[in-house]
Amino acid sequence: MNSGISFNDSQVQEHKHSGLGVAAFVISLCVGLLQFILIVTAGVIEAASESGMDENSPEALVLGAGIIGLLLVDVLAIGLGIGGVVQSNRKKIFAVLGIVFAAITIVLTVVLMVIGNLM
Repeated sequence: MNSGISFNDSQVQEHKHSGLGVAAFVISLCVGLLQFILIVTAGVIEAASESGMDENSPEALVLGAGIIGLLLVDVLAIGLGIGGVVQSNRKKIFAVLGIVFAAITIVLTVVLMVIGNLM
């Protein structure tokens, strides 16, 4: 039974995922996982000693630099996500998810840093 509507391959185009969006999504997931690992490591080191972690120790400097560096990489992920959202004729789900996950990671990390400084 034919409904009178016919489609050929040139009329139906399946949009591909945005490469920038996929990159933003993957980067945001990796940064979130690495950020979690660094924050847990800092907490374990802080709890392991009676007087807490020495703020001038090499471990503290590496952890701090890693956390700040990963925040900058998350800003890059947001930029890639925005680039993926504005691409025409591309699926935007990974770009949006990359932006959301990167923003959540940044906000949570900054909140933890503020809480840590207040203590």
